[in-house]
Amino acid sequence: MPTAECMQDSSPASHTAIWDTEAETLPTPQRQALQLERLQALVARIGQVPFYRSHFLRHDISPARIRTLDDLHRLPFTTKEDLRRHHPFGFLTVPRSDVARIHGSSGTTGTPTFVAYTKKDLTLWADLCARFLVAGGLQPQHTVQVAFGYGLFTGGFGLHYGIERVGAAIIPAAAGNTRRQLTIMRELNPEVLICTPSYALTIADGARELGIDPRSLPIRFGHFGGEPWTEDLRLEIEQQLDIQAFNNYGLSEVIGPGVSGECSERTGMHIQDDHFLVECLDSETLEPVPEGEPGELVITSLTREAMPLLRYRTRDIARLYRDPCPCGRTSLRMSRVTGRSDDMLIIRGVNLFPSQIEEALLRVEGTTAHYLIEVDRPGTPGRSMDELTVKVEIHREMFSDRMDRMQALRERIGSEIHAIAGIRARVELVEPRSLERFVGKAKRVIDRRNLNDGPKAP
Repeated sequence: MPTAECMQDSSPASHTAIWDTEAETLPTPQRQALQLERLQALVARIGQVPFYRSHFLRHDISPARIRTLDDLHRLPFTTKEDLRRHHPFGFLTVPRSDVARIHGSSGTTGTPTFVAYTKKDLTLWADLCARFLVAGGLQPQHTVQVAFGYGLFTGGFGLHYGIERVGAAIIPAAAGNTRRQLTIMRELNPEVLICTPSYALTIADGARELGIDPRSLPIRFGHFGGEPWTEDLRLEIEQQLDIQAFNNYGLSEVIGPGVSGECSERTGMHIQDDHFLVECLDSETLEPVPEGEPGELVITSLTREAMPLLRYRTRDIARLYRDPCPCGRTSLRMSRVTGRSDDMLIIRGVNLFPSQIEEALLRVEGTTAHYLIEVDRPGTPGRSMDELTVKVEIHREMFSDRMDRMQALRERIGSEIHAIAGIRARVELVEPRSLERFVGKAKRVIDRRNLNDGPKAP
């Protein structure tokens, strides 16, 4: 079993441990050879799935025809719609009796997409989570409070067993009940918090409501995921809670959390690319984008037993980096997810991601990270223009009876939105705690335009 030689200093900034040194520091030629070997084995295995078998027959695909990693482009894409058409277990590659656990992802439609795991899948999942947790400072002597949901959602269980694998103590607090979260935190003194980034700020808000300085809480660092978040939001979380915040990435269809995560350098998330082949493609042309440019992540799960997927279109937009990381890991790295191709709003011909609004708001003194985007198209159909309204909570001390001060703040926010997103928005200032809080993925968009492709909601 891999082990990490952890430093006794609990400060993540000085943490240099690697969970699986052999796998995570594998030289590039050996890594590519392993990827090709695993890709060939996957093609041999996955041909039993009717969806893939029909494509393989039409295009004369076999393991022998996969001679290099460049042959990946010969393989078909898989989408969430494909999974739904073959619901629930049309992509299963093992006997149903070998399934050890079933999770699911509801996405934004509420229609569940089930994913299955064998015992070996669960062991792999725990190890992959252990990798990024250790990379971000987790040590066996730590106590971790998990404020993710425990259920069909993969976040809670994936991180739970990764923590257990490292040997740290777990507080399975689950999601919600912020007052209880704070009571647990103050009584049991966990060093580590795991939840969505938006819920980390909710915990900070809840502490202040109880007269507690959030910076006095015992947590020293956190691992956050489950929703896109900006670098500015990371800085806000770190300032409010006096912690270091680490990013990680995963999705239920591929395995859950564990696809990638940050090391102490925080220069991108290390992809566990001995187990996942990750492409970055133009969402329209499905051709590779230049290195370092944003594109849609497309993931092939090389070693998953129960439900491996070929070239799964995640719809997540990010960048890939191949330059060396000072931490010594040799894997490909990815940027934070800036949005989803299917969550992108097109307003008056301008492409807009909710994360751009968040970035703008956090650059204006006095605003918070709690906001709501509303899109309307009033007036006569065909003649009306889209209207964008951003409701943003501001700190209580920023409210003023002087209209000129409030108008100046609105104008500063509007100017920052225009500078970052290239679009004019109506800005509405609202009081603290007046917008809905979320314990899971935050819902930031209400689109009332009744477009043919339906409402957008991250």
